[in-house]
Amino acid sequence: MSAEFLWYIPNQARPGHRGDDAVDGHNSLQTLVGHAKALEEHGWGGALLGTGWGRPDTFTVATALATQTTTFQPLIAIRPGYWRPAHFASAAATLDHLTGGRVLVNIVSGKDNLAAYGDAEGEQAQRYDRTREFLRIVRRLWTEENVTYHGEHFRVTDATVVPRTVVRGDRRHPRLYFGGASEAAEQVAATDADVQLFWGEPLDGVRERIERLRELERKLEREHAPLEFGLRVTTLVRDTTEQAWADAEAKVAKMADGQDPAARDPRWRAAVGQRRLLDLAARGEVLDENLYTAPGRFGGGGAGTTWLVGSAQDVARSLRRYRELGVTHFVLSDTPYLPEIRRQGEQLLPLLRDGPVTG
Repeated sequence: MSAEFLWYIPNQARPGHRGDDAVDGHNSLQTLVGHAKALEEHGWGGALLGTGWGRPDTFTVATALATQTTTFQPLIAIRPGYWRPAHFASAAATLDHLTGGRVLVNIVSGKDNLAAYGDAEGEQAQRYDRTREFLRIVRRLWTEENVTYHGEHFRVTDATVVPRTVVRGDRRHPRLYFGGASEAAEQVAATDADVQLFWGEPLDGVRERIERLRELERKLEREHAPLEFGLRVTTLVRDTTEQAWADAEAKVAKMADGQDPAARDPRWRAAVGQRRLLDLAARGEVLDENLYTAPGRFGGGGAGTTWLVGSAQDVARSLRRYRELGVTHFVLSDTPYLPEIRRQGEQLLPLLRDGPVTG
């Protein structure tokens, strides 16, 4: 299976996300379209657009970018509860139809300011049960007609989505990405997602999780094509190894001087996957040769908690090791976002698409 390489577009209401230097018009249509077009020009397949209350609506941004591009695939992060499954299935099928099959979807079940948009917080098991129902209804609406589903959390009766999603080869509908490291989350991934996304964990942690998920697929009698795996991680690439580490350490020192208040947010710190990342610092500041854990101590969250640092050759070699474990979807990024789209598109992607990186 060929690998897919996506980037990240900072869908943020305020400038300065993870040290990005864009300020004036940082979230204007012109700026965001510039990112999407740069991704097309430099070999990227598309980009993840993050979601959360207090940020621009992800689906609206994705639609705007899709109309201004020709190959760009938006990986649209969405939340059950913010969306009802039939409403989302219809909206995504429409955008998929209009773009010729470019839509990708990332289902997010983690904590958010749910009360702000009229949702309610449930226990973890209940939250993931609801996500499972959401995935099952959406997939059925994309692949069947006259769908009736009466579950504990959602109901649809005699529902048919029009227009239909684009069918091309093995593709029957937009690919469904999913994250989460808890036992409840992994059971959902093993039965109902298309791609399980991992944060930037060391190789041994990713290997362990892939083995566990494959065993869960067998145990839970997965009905769909085998689960695929993806990696969402920061990649700090410079011309030389020495320059990369100097810049990485300087960035972390700057983070330490003005620590992000989000580092103290109990909502994301409580997530199992985030705790796994934060706990890595106890094993060492650098793991697997160039996985840098220090950012997590000073406000780095999610994909910003650990960084792969080095020359293009160093980082490509590390990403190939994840590929050898079975990871085929990569969502990379670094700041400032726009210059790094170009740098890593020119220096890193050719190494990942060509032969083995040695040395």
